[in-house]
Amino acid sequence: MGVTPKIAPSMLASDFANLASEAKRMLDFGADWLHMDIMDGYVSLLSWTSLLKDFASLSFYFFSTSCFSHFHRHFVPNLTIGAPVIESLRKQTKAFLDCHLMVTNPIDYVEPLGKAGASGFTFHVEVSKENWQELIQKIKSKAMRPGVALKPGTPIEEVYPLVDSENLVEMVLVMTVEPGFGGQKFMPEMVDKVRVLRKKYPALDIENVSIQISDTARKMKCWSNIHGHSCLLKKLWV
Repeated sequence: MGVTPKIAPSMLASDFANLASEAKRMLDFGADWLHMDIMDGYVSLLSWTSLLKDFASLSFYFFSTSCFSHFHRHFVPNLTIGAPVIESLRKQTKAFLDCHLMVTNPIDYVEPLGKAGASGFTFHVEVSKENWQELIQKIKSKAMRPGVALKPGTPIEEVYPLVDSENLVEMVLVMTVEPGFGGQKFMPEMVDKVRVLRKKYPALDIENVSIQISDTARKMKCWSNIHGHSCLLKKLWV
């Protein structure tokens, strides 16, 4: 069975104050899915150090063990949207809402996103090595399509067990930029990952999210079938 090409513009580049109209605009221009980036945000050590300069009296608290444990509790530095936004957007469209979870605890998001009306739930393999089977089962129980994503530095082999499993994921998202922010430079070396994945799994849905439209990015179309670009909102269809 072959795969069906799809365009899934990343709504991260949209005007969040007009998210519904931005979504409609993308769909009117032929988008198949809407890619929704959900990020948990973290506070860097540098920002905490800056606070110490202003609030030296609280230094004991800031440098306590509990405080340091907070630095690594989140997956990316940016903070975007959550279930309430997905729920609001669902009231405005019947489109497939392709949710990409850049969070450290994706299992906690399954129920609220399922209730909100998310269509797809893609979690990161880096934070789900211990419980991915349970996570996939929960995602499916909420009538969402499970997918797995991997960061540029993660070997492609780490997703194989999730695709080969009886309780398998239905899509793999290969990150071509570091997760967290839009507007980053496309990493052409990620093309090899997509090519290897397509050769091993001819019928698998493979998604790539490229920030820049370039000759190298276009080559991704040879092996991936779902293309999500944040620049679609600002460059191609404006």
